[in-house]
Amino acid sequence: MSSTNPSFRHARPQQLADALQDARNYTLGLFECFAAHGLDVLARVPHLATINPPLWELGHTAWFAEWFILREAMDSHPAAAQRHSLLTRGDDWFDSNLVPHRSRWTLDLPSAGALKTYCHEVLDRTLDKLSREAATDAALYPYRLALAHEDMHGEALLYTLQTLGVPMPVQLAHASAAAAPGAEIAYPGGTIVLGGAPEGGFVFDNEKPSLRCYVAPFRIDAGLVSNAQFADFVADGGYQDGQFWSAAGRQWLMRQERSSPRYWQREGEQWRTLRFGRPATLAGAEPVRHLCLYEAQAYCAWLGRRLPTEAEWEYAAVSGLAGFRWGQLWEWTASPFEPHPGFVADRYREYSAPWFMTHQVQRGASFATPARLVSPRFRNFYMPERDDTFVGFRTCAF
Repeated sequence: MSSTNPSFRHARPQQLADALQDARNYTLGLFECFAAHGLDVLARVPHLATINPPLWELGHTAWFAEWFILREAMDSHPAAAQRHSLLTRGDDWFDSNLVPHRSRWTLDLPSAGALKTYCHEVLDRTLDKLSREAATDAALYPYRLALAHEDMHGEALLYTLQTLGVPMPVQLAHASAAAAPGAEIAYPGGTIVLGGAPEGGFVFDNEKPSLRCYVAPFRIDAGLVSNAQFADFVADGGYQDGQFWSAAGRQWLMRQERSSPRYWQREGEQWRTLRFGRPATLAGAEPVRHLCLYEAQAYCAWLGRRLPTEAEWEYAAVSGLAGFRWGQLWEWTASPFEPHPGFVADRYREYSAPWFMTHQVQRGASFATPARLVSPRFRNFYMPERDDTFVGFRTCAF
C-alpha cells in the first residue's frame, strides 16, 4: 500500500471509502493465497494458538464492520446491536467474545463463496451509509475503527501465511525490511505527552487519557539489531548461557529447546531462513525478526545494554531526528502493557482491557503494516513468548 496514504485517524469520508475498499481487497487477496493451498477449509488448517482459520478471519472482519457500522452497536456487548446481522447466525459464528478460539475450527461456517458475498454486501452497504454521514469525528468513529480493525487483521493474515509456510504473491507484499544502521543517538530527555489527540481524530482507548511523563537522558540505537549482530550472540553460546536469560526466559527456552531464532537454519558456514515457505539466505544487514521478548532481553544482557521503555521509544520517534529509523519491524520495549491512569474502555471494550499486565508493549510498525495505520503513538501489544509476528528490537545504553 502506498506510503502516501493519509492516516486513518483523521481520514475524511472519501478517504475512508477508498481505504475501506482497499483494505477489503487486500483481505480477499490474502484469503486467495490460503485458498490456493486448500486452507480455505477449516479442517485443513493446523490448530495453533497464534492463528485463526482464514475462513473465520474472512467472516470476522466483515462481521466486525457490520456490527459497529451497519448495526450501529455502541459497544461490544452481545445485546448492543440495533439491527440483525445479514447472516442468520453471524453473531454465533464471528463474535470473538462468544466464540472461543479453540472452537473456531469446528464451526459450521458458510462456504468461502458465501462469505465473500457477505464481505462484498457489507462493504457496499457501508460505503452507501458513509456517503450520507456528517464529516465529524463522532460520526466517522465506527468507520475508522472498522478500518483499523481490518488493517490489523490483514497483517495477522500475513504472518499467518508465514507461520503456515504459504507463499505470498509479490503484488500483495508491502516493502521489505531495510538494512539497519549501526549508529547510536543521544537524547537529552525531558517531558513528553504520551497518547491523546488534542487535535481530534480517532484515538485508541489505550492511548487515553494523554499521559505526561518525564524521560531521563538516554542513548538508543538508531536502527534495529541486525541478523549479523544477533548471529554473534548465537555463536557466543548466548542460548546456552543462562546468566543472560530471565527466569521466565529460561522456562521459555526449556519448553522451546531453541538454540537460534525461529526459522534460522544452519547450512555449513551460512545461516538460512524461511520466508513464506521459501528458503532464503539470511542477509546479515537486515533487522533480525521473529524473536520473542525473552530473546531480545537475553541479547541485551549479553551486550550489556537494555531495551528502551515505550516512553523513550516515543520520545525518539517524535523527535524529528532523521537518524532514528523505524517502521521496518515492530519493536519490543521494556514496558508491560498497562492502562494510562483514568483509562476507560471504548466501544470495542475487549480491545485493550483484557490484556493489561499480561502483554508487553511493542512500538513502531512493520513492513506489513498499511501506511495509514502507522503512528509513533500506536501501542501494539503481545504476550512475551510470541515470536511469530514481524517483530525485532533495538537497544539502549544503561
